[in-house]
Amino acid sequence: MFKRVSLLWTVVRGDLLRFWWALRDPRAPRWFKLAAAGLVVYLLSPVDLLPDAIPFLGAVDDLVLLPLAMRWLLARLPAAMQADLAARAG
Repeated sequence: MFKRVSLLWTVVRGDLLRFWWALRDPRAPRWFKLAAAGLVVYLLSPVDLLPDAIPFLGAVDDLVLLPLAMRWLLARLPAAMQADLAARAG
């Protein structure tokens, strides 16, 4: 169980670093930065897809949807920028 959680954390951490580097890159499209702002608003907003009042599911939607949205946004970046981010991540 611990190995699975540590592997999941490694994947999410790598995506988070690439997302951060993409945000700071001047070649990043405006839509990417607006979508990143939308993710932050969704994270901080009291309005969720599944309300946090539901004990387990309320937190799980944030833990699942945000990494999936980050990965989806990273996949839509220009190919040259994706290659640079992958090279930087190693």
